[in-house]
Amino acid sequence: MFFFDSLVRVRAGTRTDRGGNQVKDWSPDKVNRLPVDQLNIQPATQNEDQDATRTAVVTGWHVQSAEGTHPDITAADRLEWKGMTLEVQGEVAEWSDPLTGEPHHIEFTMIRATG
Repeated sequence: MFFFDSLVRVRAGTRTDRGGNQVKDWSPDKVNRLPVDQLNIQPATQNEDQDATRTAVVTGWHVQSAEGTHPDITAADRLEWKGMTLEVQGEVAEWSDPLTGEPHHIEFTMIRATG
């Protein structure tokens, strides 16, 4: 596999709400951006749902990091790639080297929902 792709991981900051609770803050000045490279990004899914008011399209891409890398990406993050803002679908799978137990790579699906 070739690992020439990159994206930007966007992690929410926090703020205190009226009740004194810490909540996610996606304001541009509060988020943390981290460029992530050494990825292989390939098309994975495309679904279309229609109802009387709209047509929703969900498009997904499978992402795998290069051997020996363990990018800091979680299911709670957003991702910026090719001018789109995407979400992690499900959890990020962490693969271990079967001989050493050390992190080998990660894999996940990122999706874009429109409609």
